[in-house]
Amino acid sequence: MRTAYSVQTVRAAETELMARLPQGALMQRAAAGLAAACADLLGRVYGARVVLLVGSGDNGGDALYAGARLARRGAGVWAVPLGARIHEGGLAALLGAGGQVADDPFEVLAGAELVLDGITGIGGHGGLRPDAVPVARAARGSNAVVVAVDLPSGVEADSGEVRGEALRADATVTFGTYKQGLLIDPAKEYAGTVRLVGIGLEAHLPSVPDIEALQHADVAQLLPMPTGESDKYRRGVVGVVAGSARYPGAAVLAVAGALRGGAGAVRYVGHAAEAVIARFPEALVHGGPPSKAGRVQAWVVGPGLGEDLDVVQDVLDSDVPVLVDADGLRPLDPSALRDRAAPTLLTPHAGEAAALLGMPREEVESARLASVRELAARYGATVLLKGSTTLVAAPDEGRSPVRVNPMGTPWLATAGSGDVLSGLAGSLLAAGLEARDAGSVAAYLHGLAARHALTDGAPITAYEVAGALRSAWRDVRESG
Repeated sequence: MRTAYSVQTVRAAETELMARLPQGALMQRAAAGLAAACADLLGRVYGARVVLLVGSGDNGGDALYAGARLARRGAGVWAVPLGARIHEGGLAALLGAGGQVADDPFEVLAGAELVLDGITGIGGHGGLRPDAVPVARAARGSNAVVVAVDLPSGVEADSGEVRGEALRADATVTFGTYKQGLLIDPAKEYAGTVRLVGIGLEAHLPSVPDIEALQHADVAQLLPMPTGESDKYRRGVVGVVAGSARYPGAAVLAVAGALRGGAGAVRYVGHAAEAVIARFPEALVHGGPPSKAGRVQAWVVGPGLGEDLDVVQDVLDSDVPVLVDADGLRPLDPSALRDRAAPTLLTPHAGEAAALLGMPREEVESARLASVRELAARYGATVLLKGSTTLVAAPDEGRSPVRVNPMGTPWLATAGSGDVLSGLAGSLLAAGLEARDAGSVAAYLHGLAARHALTDGAPITAYEVAGALRSAWRDVRESG
């Protein structure tokens, strides 16, 4: 599992660690790891041309000391100061190793093979300063590999927001722990490939992180598996209330996801029974209302309902976990959700989240972490915020980390994809997973299935994603 912490937590851990080390030792550890990563990227250090973009903070010092190490190995290294001051010890080390301060930043950038971005670090806010923008643009427009020091300059370390001009990196070398913004879009898209360098910080960080991202082994431990005592009812029955005369496909796709999610049976209620049975004869169908359809261990309600929204409250009145998606999100009352005894899982995309919060969609997309936390708190529900990075937050006032899904692909932005995800997550709820785990595992498998479906790089459909869930499940089990 990858974990990330807030700037405040990282600063506290660094202060505690530095108190136990000789002065400057922590920066030297970071610089050594940074130089090694740069050497790997260059392949050949001797004779390479390296440019350091150096701000006033510790990131500038890290870049200078790393540059000194590269210069001692025969690289030509030039520093471009971009702050009110420059780290004196780092500059002395660079000059002593044969490095130089550039007279013309644009001239050295034009011939650079690698650029180290040490302009701003985790304390930076609001994008690059105006004087740094032309240099950053020149770096990005060159043929050089751009390597960010700890975090790309111009992105927000805690929120993942990009509030102004930022320098997009090909790779980021981060120290001690992941920073939140490295895992959350839009900042994540600026980080490139992220390499974590240990500097001894781990022992000084809290045991519970602020952000976490599941990996194969974590998902494998959470997957529901039948035992010798299992039957279809012990494995869980998930009810799906989806589709309409206008949108029968939503029902088919939601049931497709549910059948592949680990529950023992799927009970469908709605106006698309014929379409569902035609595709999935194993589904159990009922004309409704949901409260009369028979026992279930969890409900999924909302995909493709259109205007038939009375069923949403009928489902919410049940005493089992409920997943609400798509059209089902429209009539939600926060107070009614907070009064539910059983868990509720909401799965909005950014537009639906904006409607629930009463704010512009652009604000949700630019501040995804704050938005998912606010939704969870306001509605008293676990929230899975879909998007380029899917986030899952529990309504526990920050006591558990927000989960970030690393498995998404832009090809999932296709009609019906969310219906498959809803059915899958609902099935995991019925199989006994807690809401936060069900949402996280479903998002992971959903993204992995899309990657499996992309065998030839051509566009995929939601139904193909559903079909690839079996191979994604097997992939996770075999690797975990």
